[in-house]
Amino acid sequence: NRLEYANAVRDLLDLEIDGAALLPGDNLAYGFDNNADVLTVAPGLLERYLAAARRISRLAVGDPTIESDAVRAPQSALLAQDDRMSEDLPFGSRGGAAVRRHFPLDGEYVVRIALRYRGRGGPEEIDVRVDGVRVALLRVGQWPEGADLGGARVVEPGRNPTVRFSARAGLRVVSATFTRRTAVTEGVAPRRLPLWTYSSRVSFGKRMTVRSLEIEGPFSPDTLGRGQTATRRRIFVCRPAAAEEEERCAGEILGTLARRAFRRPVTALDVDVLRAFWAEGRREGGFDAGIQRALESLLVDPEFLFRIERDPPGVEPGAPYRLSAVELASRLSFFLWSSIPDDELLDAAEAGALGDPAELERQVRRMLADDRAGVLVSSFAAQWLHLRRMRTVTPDVNAFPEFDENLRAALVRETELFVESQLRDDRGVADLLDADYTFVNERLARHYGIPGVYGSRFRRVDLPAARRGLLGHGSILTVTSLATRTSPVVRGRWVLENVLGAPPPPPPPDVPELPERAGDGPPASLRARLEAHRAHPACSNCHARMDPLGFALENFDAVGRWRAADASGAPIDPSGVLPDGTTFAGFADLRDILRERREEFVTTVAEKLLTYALGRGVEHYDRPAVRAVVREAAAQDYRWSALILGVARSLPFQMRRADS
Repeated sequence: NRLEYANAVRDLLDLEIDGAALLPGDNLAYGFDNNADVLTVAPGLLERYLAAARRISRLAVGDPTIESDAVRAPQSALLAQDDRMSEDLPFGSRGGAAVRRHFPLDGEYVVRIALRYRGRGGPEEIDVRVDGVRVALLRVGQWPEGADLGGARVVEPGRNPTVRFSARAGLRVVSATFTRRTAVTEGVAPRRLPLWTYSSRVSFGKRMTVRSLEIEGPFSPDTLGRGQTATRRRIFVCRPAAAEEEERCAGEILGTLARRAFRRPVTALDVDVLRAFWAEGRREGGFDAGIQRALESLLVDPEFLFRIERDPPGVEPGAPYRLSAVELASRLSFFLWSSIPDDELLDAAEAGALGDPAELERQVRRMLADDRAGVLVSSFAAQWLHLRRMRTVTPDVNAFPEFDENLRAALVRETELFVESQLRDDRGVADLLDADYTFVNERLARHYGIPGVYGSRFRRVDLPAARRGLLGHGSILTVTSLATRTSPVVRGRWVLENVLGAPPPPPPPDVPELPERAGDGPPASLRARLEAHRAHPACSNCHARMDPLGFALENFDAVGRWRAADASGAPIDPSGVLPDGTTFAGFADLRDILRERREEFVTTVAEKLLTYALGRGVEHYDRPAVRAVVREAAAQDYRWSALILGVARSLPFQMRRADS
């Protein structure tokens, strides 16, 4: 898929690319975007792959004829730029943006800063840096006459500044941010209003902000200044000292690249095909141009774009067989890294060592300790927990006026850091349900009512009993709500699907709308309306399972804040009865019940992991394997490593059926 493509390019060439800019998004099946059945290649997508291969190969080699282009990073109008925005920005800064970009050549580049002016617009200082080194200090807005500008460049009020600078080839971080000139103690300044109010009161709405940051170049490139970039070092494992050495060196370079790209030992034929492309490019532009042409061909080769598992000769159609060692290595790397195997994993596969259970475990643990395993959070967990939906949720402005982009990002980051800590510490999977800590910054702490947290940096904090566990995370509570109110039905369905692994069937046709009144009286509470809805025979079966789970979460509003009463002022009743007769008084009781039934939760996680690892849905014949994974992990308190190792050892992961 698109993520795996970008990661494969990164690990093959040591080159970070923007996959979203090069390729369209992927469809979902069984909750994940790496499902083989929906990863089809239409003619339009093939054209995008061809264009991407040309662009990537020219960037990687440093084509001296590459055209100037621009990369733009827009900033939402609903993003409050009161604090330091990211780790790429200097301390003592406010707002702004940072762009990571690979510069293909030594040369001149331009950064254009589009500003949002509030009121008279200033005065402000803008600090422009490349890799943390200042290249310009700009003074914008209305500065008093006679002010000491310290040699800084002055930008006329209302103008968007532009800075031209020289840079070496390679990955660079370009940033523009405002210098923070004052400090405000919590409780002294008036509470800010949301951006869309444009209040006349003293608030951040009157401060200048960055609307977008655009980097363009190269201009006047040094055609000999390709630089000894990390990408060129990865590609050019040798350099010919004379013309007669070029063909041998080209073969060595292309053989090394092909082995990594094809995820298997390469043959002489593989290298000969690539060498023919090299020779064509060599005639037109020299040795490096030949490598660029061959690399472009390699990046659209089916062996790179597709994960091909070939049936061995002599196997009957439909018969099961064990994967080859290099195919198993690819399954492991795409499962744990969403990328291609590294040299150590390929070496172990080619040596036949992956057939040894001890070596397989060693490789899995090594891969989990690698930073690339973070994709299990950003891809697997983000899709399993529906975190990606946070990009598109739009709580109603009137109902939740303080919901902004800062809070949206903080809610997602909290859950990512929480799951990452569980994986890194190799905690038991069931600890997700009742962990007594989380990660917050000042914006999120204020939202949750947690005192004593300041600044944009996230830090670990203890939680009160009322919010402990994954189900108390604002991200999950927000994506399972409607724009104007909570939805016990959606929340209950989410718990059934993602915690208990028992999704309800699709609703029957012609389901009546939720009534506004329980009877002939005044508008009823949401709980009363749902109880009336359940009285309908077509609705009672599913809602009896979903609604009680959703009611237990009703003390959290539609953006995850704790509340004792609903919007009408009526007290919240979070009690409920499960279909088996188990009663609970609220969220804490339900959390205890789920913890007691943790094997159901662990089984759900095991099924999700297996679905993600295989790139297909879990079928009925996979159920014994899932039960075996859970049973073996029980001896280790259901630790993440035990569950992941169990999936890697399972028959569905290590075997497949021959095509019929």
